[in-house]
Amino acid sequence: MNVRNMNQQEKVDYMLNEPVPHLVCQMAVPTIISMLVTSFYNMVDTFFVGKINTQATAAVGVVFSVMALVQACGFFFGHGSGNFISRKLGAGEFEEANKMAATGFFSAFFTGVLLGMIGLAFLEPIAGLLGSTPTILPYTKDYLRIILLGCPFIMSSFVLNNQLRFQGSASYAMVGIVSGAILNIVLDPILIFIFDLGVAGAALATTISQVVSFSLLFLMSRKGGNIRIVFRNFQPSFYLYKEIFKGGIPSLCRQGLASVAQVCLNRSAGMYGGDFSDAAIAAMSIVSRITMFANSALIGFGQGFQPVCGMNYGARKYGRVREAFGFCVKYAAVFLVVISAVGFVFAKPLVTLFRKEDMDVIRIGTLALRLQLIAFPVNAWIVMCNMMLQSIGKATKASVVAAARQGIFFIPLIWILPCFFGLLGVQMCQTWSDVCTLLIAVPLGVGTLREMKQMESSIEV
Repeated sequence: MNVRNMNQQEKVDYMLNEPVPHLVCQMAVPTIISMLVTSFYNMVDTFFVGKINTQATAAVGVVFSVMALVQACGFFFGHGSGNFISRKLGAGEFEEANKMAATGFFSAFFTGVLLGMIGLAFLEPIAGLLGSTPTILPYTKDYLRIILLGCPFIMSSFVLNNQLRFQGSASYAMVGIVSGAILNIVLDPILIFIFDLGVAGAALATTISQVVSFSLLFLMSRKGGNIRIVFRNFQPSFYLYKEIFKGGIPSLCRQGLASVAQVCLNRSAGMYGGDFSDAAIAAMSIVSRITMFANSALIGFGQGFQPVCGMNYGARKYGRVREAFGFCVKYAAVFLVVISAVGFVFAKPLVTLFRKEDMDVIRIGTLALRLQLIAFPVNAWIVMCNMMLQSIGKATKASVVAAARQGIFFIPLIWILPCFFGLLGVQMCQTWSDVCTLLIAVPLGVGTLREMKQMESSIEV
């Protein structure tokens, strides 16, 4: 059945009655494609910049923390409004969903304008704070300046993407995201090499593609049975912002702390890299992009689960939520075991692909990648647990899980482990952080599943 041709009510009925495995896969395929293509263009960006020099590669890694912060704000408004929208659609409260869609979108756009202005006003101090060494700083400023100009569109794109997903329109979201990503891949070599813009060309390619993606997503939001974004529905209120906060704070914790973690990683790699500080920063940047690509498929799968989870929880169909969670964890775990094994074997060729001219980057990056892949499969439970808790409105529990991997554990460990193991401590930090996060996510997830089972039993009685 084609979800695109349904009106709003038909789409909700479909989400509440279609067999769970088929429904999750149908929702997940477009989001997996979107995430993989988006992550791929990030890798392509790093690949082409790597052709310039090691400092340019390191600069992209440094600015990545700012992009993670912009994403964090986008996901805060996108997930916060999207979770609320899916639950209200499941409960049949369409007017409330319309108000939230506009409030989430315009709040993100105005926040993006403010963040971009502040960043441009304090460009050099921010670049230094992010971990740029004196040799990396000029490249960081060239890249960061252009990225900041695109802040409002980048942030708003994340909101539109997530709102479409939570309405069950993942295929519409995919069109906007994938189109922008493909454009970025095409523009990268043209602007970097043909127009000889260097690292600024990579940033310009990213910004242009994000503006195009934003435009397409906005157009997609006005098609089919999707909620139309209109300014008259922008009704900021304590109630709506409280709901955005509840649904979005886990994403803000996860992505915001990822930004802080990246800064700490860059600084620690530079500090303990010794004579190879630029190579260490570049290597960890490359490893981050590779693992992000592998993780993007997992996140895409989880994003297919989220609208199923939110709508069915809103309709009090708790058994379907539990079934969907079990299905996702099982197949995600199998996928990650296979990916980890393949990545472990081919770690060196993968890192070499990005910076074959620098053996120090290859040496540092290969070991770091293999160490991270050892614990990679545990993310099946961590990610699905986080998404379930977030989608059903368990903000505190979801925030704890979201903050754990790259905040509660990673940030202390990135400073403690290198004190004892030097650069090796930097390379193995993410592995220990993942293991510690699992120890928190298991009891929180199991407890919530038991709670839903009890609620299901009370309804049946």
